Amino acid sequence: MKKFINDPADVVAEALTGLAAAHPELRVDAAEQYVARADAPRAGKVALVSGGGSGHEPLHGGFVGAGMLDAACPGEIFTSPVPDQILAATKAVDGGAGVVHVVKNYTGDVMNFQLAAEMAADEGITVETVLVDDDVAVENSTWTAGRRGTGATLLVEKIAGARAEEGGKLAEVAAIGRRVNANSGSFAYALRAGTTPASGQPGFDLPEDEIEVGVGIHGEPGRRREKLRAARELVGSALDAILEAKEVGDRVIVLVNGLGGTPLIELYVVYGELSKILEQKRITIARRLVGDYVTSLDMAGLSITLTAADDEILRLWDAPVVTPGLRWGA
Repeated sequence: MKKFINDPADVVAEALTGLAAAHPELRVDAAEQYVARADAPRAGKVALVSGGGSGHEPLHGGFVGAGMLDAACPGEIFTSPVPDQILAATKAVDGGAGVVHVVKNYTGDVMNFQLAAEMAADEGITVETVLVDDDVAVENSTWTAGRRGTGATLLVEKIAGARAEEGGKLAEVAAIGRRVNANSGSFAYALRAGTTPASGQPGFDLPEDEIEVGVGIHGEPGRRREKLRAARELVGSALDAILEAKEVGDRVIVLVNGLGGTPLIELYVVYGELSKILEQKRITIARRLVGDYVTSLDMAGLSITLTAADDEILRLWDAPVVTPGLRWGA
């Protein structure tokens, strides 16, 4: 294993220190292990808090800032944050209008965010939870009951964050987040596993001529393994899987997301194939993102997310956002 680290046990804490040094508009609480906007809490504004295991950067800490999250709780690598950590972040950003928890559907995350929400209620903070379960590859997985939360998490955080930024009430912010999740479907491929700093070994073995079809962002298995095929065939199969599971209408937001170890040139090859197929299907790409946004350490692979778009969703997508990982319009 070759990595730019000091000690595997200190990777998450030292990364948070680096994040704070690079972005003074953020505040990192090293003791409680969360990242928050430096100007939080903001009186009367609904706050958004998300989190999950580290290793998916820039998700979630990289999406803290104006127009998106108010705080993020990074757990250890591929490990859920604990309830006390989530509660501390929730209290730190609550401006009196309530807090929305954006939670990817993984068993540990769901359980710990639920406990934190109950603890927050005991302290007089109203919490609404938006569960993200966009991955159409498998119904249940190694770490979940139900579909996994993957690439659509970015879209939920961006669009619900914009609704909160413009003054939406708690129920309204939660409702648009749930609608974006319901409108979204994702599908991923892996060419090579990621390597955790603690183990120093790839998370799974994959023969050189095979791919994992429908893999999760922790390397959990997908539908099956297949022989590597041309990009156009893989894109076609991913789209078929998404469109069989989701009704996306005739306008979509597209995310072609690298899993950490895929060159941008390959992501654009995939986007090019995707755009051709969607045009043939008379589905218009209204907005798009191509790059590493919801990663799995250094896994070689990618995910494709389609989100059905309407005028409100596009307006909120276009709203200004200023975070380390997503920035436009400001």
